[in-house]
Amino acid sequence: MDLDAIFKAYDVRGVVPTEIDEEAVRRIGYGFARFASADRIVIGRDARISSPVLAAALCDGIRSAGVDVSDLGMITTDMAYFGSGHFDLPGAMVTASHNPKGYNGIKLCLEGAAPVGVDSGLIEVRELAEGEPPSDLIGKYRADDILDPYVDHVLRVAGAAAIGDLRVAVDGGNGVAGVAIPSIFDRITPEVIGLFLDPDGTFPNHHPDPLRPENLVDLTALMAWERPDMGVAFDGDADRAFFIDDAGVPVSGSTITAMLAKWFLAEDSGMSIVHNLICSKAVPETILAAGGTPVRTRVGHSYIKQVMKDTGAAFGGEHSGHYYFKDNFNADSGILAMLILMRIVTESEQPLSELRGEFEPYAQSGEINMVVADPEVEVDRIAGVFKGEDRLDGLTVDVGDGWFNLRPSNTEPVLRLNVEAPDAKAVEKLVAEVRSHIEEVGDGSS
Repeated sequence: MDLDAIFKAYDVRGVVPTEIDEEAVRRIGYGFARFASADRIVIGRDARISSPVLAAALCDGIRSAGVDVSDLGMITTDMAYFGSGHFDLPGAMVTASHNPKGYNGIKLCLEGAAPVGVDSGLIEVRELAEGEPPSDLIGKYRADDILDPYVDHVLRVAGAAAIGDLRVAVDGGNGVAGVAIPSIFDRITPEVIGLFLDPDGTFPNHHPDPLRPENLVDLTALMAWERPDMGVAFDGDADRAFFIDDAGVPVSGSTITAMLAKWFLAEDSGMSIVHNLICSKAVPETILAAGGTPVRTRVGHSYIKQVMKDTGAAFGGEHSGHYYFKDNFNADSGILAMLILMRIVTESEQPLSELRGEFEPYAQSGEINMVVADPEVEVDRIAGVFKGEDRLDGLTVDVGDGWFNLRPSNTEPVLRLNVEAPDAKAVEKLVAEVRSHIEEVGDGSS
């Protein structure tokens, strides 16, 4: 069985059932169980319509390798990572994150939520899955509920008792954020104004990708009516969080990364902080000014988690809204980022709309997706045009008063462009210049 098409850089993902189906997932479960060499594996699933069936197939594949399964049910991805760390067991989460509803996939980790990506075992899992098929079920099955210990964990790590009387609008996007959000706000002082918190894998209200402005329309309208202190939108599996300030203006992942980095460095100025290479220059500048050590890495959770472990970093952030915490097994958690940002706003005694100002000296394009015939070939060609040599992840080019990064997506068949410059006019000019050299065959809106 050829599974190469659905194995990406740091997870498994594809269209159901044409690219990924029960047999493929059963084989992946078997291959992962053999690779992980553990007595038991924890599994979870998101709210997608195909997730219960695929999770059952994953469970069968794991058990056919003689390994027991601890089924955590429908949970957020960061709850799956917590389960792995809490039980010190490998973990698997059936999810396609922010992809359209026809997709599904699997995120894998080893004991302690250690990442499994293309450089840390994913190729070996694929090879094992493509080999001999699973046999009869041998491993045992049990169901576990980790909601309460998970809530205890995130509240402790965030020091949530220090959060004041805020009002927070939360858009769950009908993903699995609604599994945890009510229980969390039942335990803290702030009031939650919930929107689309009922998990529904048809995503009836909007697509579960908060990076796209059209998916923030409902939350922005709710905030204009309710006037909360901040808004938070989660993606389909709730490992990413996207924030809106009290004035109704979206806050970039770079700004949040810089704000959280400064907060962590106030605790210990000697710490390392990880940021991916498409974050604003304001992020490493903030880290250096606060006495920390910025560590630049490529995009992707499996890469960043490994760098977090290798450097002992306290915190890491991505422009896309993934935030990583040493005290969370180096794993990402949008919910933890939300709680810590609420604490920052409380302690600063400033509204988020004012607090953000010092972290935004530059203008950014946001992520621009383009469909091209061959993303890798296109990146190589543009490197020749701009004489770019920074190939840590795709192509990064410094043009003096600005920079851009162009890279193939690890999860979708598109080319991604990010641009930063001193002001919006300069950003627009640089975007136009880069795009003029790119042979697009679509607009990347799918």
